[in-house]
Amino acid sequence: MITLCILIPLLGTTLGSAMVFFLKKEINPRLQKVLLGFASGVMIAASIWSLLQPAINSFEKGDFRMWLYPAIGFIFGVGFMLLLDYLVPHMHMNNEEEGVRKNKLSKTFKCY
Repeated sequence: MITLCILIPLLGTTLGSAMVFFLKKEINPRLQKVLLGFASGVMIAASIWSLLQPAINSFEKGDFRMWLYPAIGFIFGVGFMLLLDYLVPHMHMNNEEEGVRKNKLSKTFKCY
């Protein structure tokens, strides 16, 4: 049983990463948006169900700190991602550039 529990995520990760070999050409922008939306939804669901929901259940039992720490971490994580989006120069699919221009990052990350 334990072997099966290890093999299922291993197989899923291996098959997911193998898609790089099948999608060598340009991906349809609509398909790319669908895949990115699905991946972000999975990550948000994982953080809610694995972190926040158990913390809220602990809070209902009377332990306030068990709810506070994950909620603060989640809020700081969202803020950190927004800060990175603002600071790191990047280009959108419509060739619109965004981010801080004149810093060391713009020399490090080249926007294509």
